Amino acid sequence: MTPKFQNTTHFKNFWKQGNGKELLDWAEIIPNFQTFQNYAPLYHQVDELGDEVVKETYLKLKYKEASALIQKYSTQPISENDNAPENVKKLFLELQEIPDWFDENLANKGARFCMRTGANGLMILRDFTLMGGYDFAYISKPLIFTEALKKGAVKRLKDTLEFWVNVTRENALKQNSEAYQLIVRTRLMHSYARLKITEKTENWDYENWGEPINSWDMIATYTGFSLVFMQGLKKLGIIISDEEEEGLFHLWKYIGYLLGIPFDYLPDNRQQAVEQFYWWTTIQDKGDDDSVQLAKALLKENLENTIYKHSFQRKILKNLHQSMNWFLLDEEINERLQIPKPAKAFLVFPNIVLRGNKIFQKIYLRNSTKYQKLVEMGDEQQRKVLVDYIKHTPNDFHY
Repeated sequence: MTPKFQNTTHFKNFWKQGNGKELLDWAEIIPNFQTFQNYAPLYHQVDELGDEVVKETYLKLKYKEASALIQKYSTQPISENDNAPENVKKLFLELQEIPDWFDENLANKGARFCMRTGANGLMILRDFTLMGGYDFAYISKPLIFTEALKKGAVKRLKDTLEFWVNVTRENALKQNSEAYQLIVRTRLMHSYARLKITEKTENWDYENWGEPINSWDMIATYTGFSLVFMQGLKKLGIIISDEEEEGLFHLWKYIGYLLGIPFDYLPDNRQQAVEQFYWWTTIQDKGDDDSVQLAKALLKENLENTIYKHSFQRKILKNLHQSMNWFLLDEEINERLQIPKPAKAFLVFPNIVLRGNKIFQKIYLRNSTKYQKLVEMGDEQQRKVLVDYIKHTPNDFHY
């Protein structure tokens, strides 16, 4: 493999004058080609253990039997003596073995940071991380080939929100916890989708797109939950301490490890994160027609979701999210994804949020007691949004 898009206009604009340049300046690095050579093999590597578990369960047994088996070992410990399929046993024995490098106290610092971001964090995840990710054309192809558009953006957002909120709580990643169960479910969902794409899709472009849901794409995705997440929050005036930053990277390194990503490739700091992200974008084309459809579906979600009763409320919400898109993302990305520019009255919204955050943090970042109060308030905000999404999303998942 060699970098394909390093000399294209969209790549140069992003890394020389757009959000990419902001990342390079923040990390204070000059990308080294050796990093590309180290990571490139991951584009054609996958979670083989997860795939073997799916073959032993969901592709072999009746759905209820497979689900019951996975649920059993997601909710209780497994031992060498359990009469479980070979790879199921191997997976759960591996998951319940806490690696020597994992520091729970450090991960909890990252979790408390996620919690204290409150509504800001959710806006960044939606309007910056998720929407901006659609401009990388190839990583979204599994969504297209699994016909995720037909299922609607409301459910996709609910699933993502449920996952994120649960795995980013303090002390959440204990064995057999709700977060642990969600990680197992997500890992096997990725494997199931990959196997079905491989089985049913004749025109999957392995040369350009890599393996479906490959390890480098997975790392890029979880870089969105750490590096890009922090970049967006900084744009909204959120102050991030060195401990919070280190903790957030550590938290997502452990989550990524549990999801089957080779842990030694997951970044420990912003320098490593920016370095691998830079080289990953050299093999990602700019947003295409599929990207536009995904962006439109995300915007349309505001109008389809029934959390707000009246249509005028939903239209206002849509405009507020579009104002965030235009504030956070590079102009050419907004144009490429065909995100309409909202009325001037809504364009002031991000600046109102930014000013409010600066005032709020002067009050609540003074000492540990006030910081903890901010964590609790942010946690409550995020859980309230999740409850609303669960309540207003059709429950079509059967474990």
